Amino acid sequence: MVTRPMVGGGVGATGRGSGRTAIEAIGLGRRYRRRWALRDCTFRLPAGRICALVGPAGAGKSTLLSLASGLARPTEGTVRVGGAGPATPSGRARVAYVAQGKPLYPRWTVAETLRLGRELNPGHWNTRRAERIVRDGRLPSDARVGALSGGQRTRLALALALAKEPELLLLDEPLADLDPLVRHRIVGLLLAEAAERGTTVVLTSQLLAELDGVCDYLLVLGGGRVRLAGEVDDVIGAHALVTGERRGAALPPQIAAHTVVETQLTGSRFTAVVRRKGAVAAGPWETAEPSLEELLLAYVRAPDAPALIAPSAEPVSPRLRHRPGGPPGHKPGIPGMPRNGTPARPGPAGGAAHGGHHHSGKGAAA
Repeated sequence: MVTRPMVGGGVGATGRGSGRTAIEAIGLGRRYRRRWALRDCTFRLPAGRICALVGPAGAGKSTLLSLASGLARPTEGTVRVGGAGPATPSGRARVAYVAQGKPLYPRWTVAETLRLGRELNPGHWNTRRAERIVRDGRLPSDARVGALSGGQRTRLALALALAKEPELLLLDEPLADLDPLVRHRIVGLLLAEAAERGTTVVLTSQLLAELDGVCDYLLVLGGGRVRLAGEVDDVIGAHALVTGERRGAALPPQIAAHTVVETQLTGSRFTAVVRRKGAVAAGPWETAEPSLEELLLAYVRAPDAPALIAPSAEPVSPRLRHRPGGPPGHKPGIPGMPRNGTPARPGPAGGAAHGGHHHSGKGAAA
C-alpha cells in the first residue's frame, strides 16, 4: 500500500489550499443514439486532489473523461476545467488525458514518440521531465513502442502526459494489466509528480484495494449519474459498517433507522453499510468505520441507494441545477458540515490533509 503524500504545499494557485476548482459539471449529459451514457451529472472537483473515479462497467466513467478532456461534446449541460471549456485552447492547455489502452504508434520508437509530443505541445513541453520519466523506467530510446511491455507503454504514455505539465491529468484505467510491482512503481510516479506540482489527478480503476492510501477524493458513478462525491475522509466518516447476529429477516430497528446502503446476509450473521444519522446505537452488534474498498463496493452493488454529494463536491456556479436524489433546491450533503466548507481534517501549512491508511472522518456526520 502506498501512503498518500501531502499535495499542494507550496505550489501556489494550483495547490490544494487555493480553493480553486479543477472540474465543475452542471447537468452534464452525453447521449449515444438512444442510450444515455451520462445524465444529469453535477459535481465539483477541487484542485490539487487525486480523485478515484469509480463505477461498474457502463457507468459513464470513460465518457466523463472524454467530456472533461474536450474529445467529446456534451449532449446537455456543461463541464469546465479550471474555469474554461475543455475544447477551448485554454482548456486544452490545462488538461492531459491518457485513454484506456494507452494508444501509441507501435512502429515508432520511444525517441520519435517524445519528439511528436514536443511538436504537438509548443510552449507547453518539458523535455527534461519526459526524458527523466523514460530514463527512470529504463526505456531504450531506440526501442519501438510495439515491443515494449505493458508497464513500459504506460510509463511512456505518462511521460507524454506529464511533460505537458498539465493542471489536470485524466487517466483511464492506468493500472490495468500491470503486475503488482509495476503498479507500485507507476503509482509512486503519479504521487511524486502530483506532490511536486500540485497536479489534479483523476483516475479510473477496477482495483479498488489499490486506491486506499492513494486517492483523497471520490467520485462514484452508477447508471450514468453521480452516486457519491467528496473527500475520502468525510465520505467514509459519514458511514458505519455494522455486523452482528441475525434475528429474523430484517435489520434491527436501531440500525434500520439510518440510511442503509447495502445489507449482506451470510448464514446467521448480517453485515450492513449505513449512512449514519448520528451515532449508531449500542447493541449486540459491532460498529466500525468501513474501509474505502468496503464503501465503494457497497455503493457499486447497491445502485438504488440514495446519492451522497459532500459539501466540497457541490458546484459553486450560480447556474447550479437540482441534483439527482431530491427535488429542486434539495442539496443532500453530509449532515453537520457547512455547504462548500473545508475538509473535516485541516492539514498543516498549505491546507493539505493527509489521506493515509486510516480515515477518521471526525466531524463528517452529526
